[in-house]
Amino acid sequence: MAGSAERVRPRDGGGAAEQARHWRYAELPGVDLLRARYIRRTFVRHTHEHFVIAAIAEGVEVFRHTGADRRAGPGTLALVNPDTSHTGRAGAPEGWRYGAVYPAPDLVAAIAAETTELRGAPGFVRPVLDDPYSVALVHRVLRAAEDGNALAADTLLRVAVTRLLRLNGGRLPQRTVRTAGARTAVRARAVLEESLADPPSLERLATGLGTSPFALLRAFRDTYGMPPHAWLTDARVRRARHLLDAGTAPADAAVAVGFTDQPHLNRHFTRTVGVPPGAYQRERKNVQDLVAGPLVTSDAWQNGSPARA
Repeated sequence: MAGSAERVRPRDGGGAAEQARHWRYAELPGVDLLRARYIRRTFVRHTHEHFVIAAIAEGVEVFRHTGADRRAGPGTLALVNPDTSHTGRAGAPEGWRYGAVYPAPDLVAAIAAETTELRGAPGFVRPVLDDPYSVALVHRVLRAAEDGNALAADTLLRVAVTRLLRLNGGRLPQRTVRTAGARTAVRARAVLEESLADPPSLERLATGLGTSPFALLRAFRDTYGMPPHAWLTDARVRRARHLLDAGTAPADAAVAVGFTDQPHLNRHFTRTVGVPPGAYQRERKNVQDLVAGPLVTSDAWQNGSPARA
C-alpha cells in the first residue's frame, strides 16, 4: 500500500512494467496521492500516519490486516486506518494496478463531522469494500490533481470520503492500556521513539522496564501488531519521510534516523514506501507542479538522473 515513480520490466520479458508515482498536490493539503502498478513488489509489515484509501483497477492485491489475509480485486477498495500494521503483495500473476489517496486523520474527522453522524475518531470498519463507484471517485480525484483542477480534486475527495464513511464508517476503538503487558509495550515504544538512532537491545530494553525479553516481545506484538525491531524500522522510515519532506538529503536523513548509510535507508524505504527516498523527495520538491511528471526507470533513480519513459 505505498508507492513514487518507478518502471521495471518483469523477469518474464512481457510488455507489462511496474510503475508508481507518489506525490502531493498543493491544493489538497494533508493528502498524499498515488498511482501504481506492481507485479513482484512485496511490502513488509508497516503502518501509515494517514488513512489508506486504495482503489483497485486491475488484478488483485493481498494484504495482511488484523490477523488475516485480505484480497482486494477490481472494483474494490483496500482501506487501512492510521497506525494499523499491514503488508502488501500481488494476489495474481499480473499483479495489481490501483490509485490511492492518503488523507490525514484530522481531514477525515472534519469531513465526518460535516457530512455524517460519526463523532470522535472516525475510521473504516472493514478493510475491503466492494464499491466500484467509490473506486471511480478515487481515480477521478487523482486525474483532477494531475490536471491541476483544484476545485474538482477537493470536491471529489470529500464526496469519496463521505461515501466511504457512510458505507463503511465507524468510530475507531481507543487503544486500551488495561493490562500490565500493554502498559509495558507503551513504555517500550516511548523509549524506542526517543532512541531511534541508538536503540537498546531487547534485553536492555526489557531490563529497564522491569520485565523479561520474551514477555516484552509478546506484549509489544500483541499491542502493536509487530515485534519491537520491526516497529523500529517502520518508525525510522516514517521519521525519514518527514526529514525528506523538509528537504534533508537522503544520506543525512539515513544517519539521523539510525540507518548505517543511504543504501540501508534505500532498502528499507523501498520495501515500505515502494520507491527509493531520492525519487520520493523529488516528487515532494515538485509539489507545486500542476502537471504529472514522467515515470522514470529505477536505474535512473539510483543514478540520480531521471529519464523519460
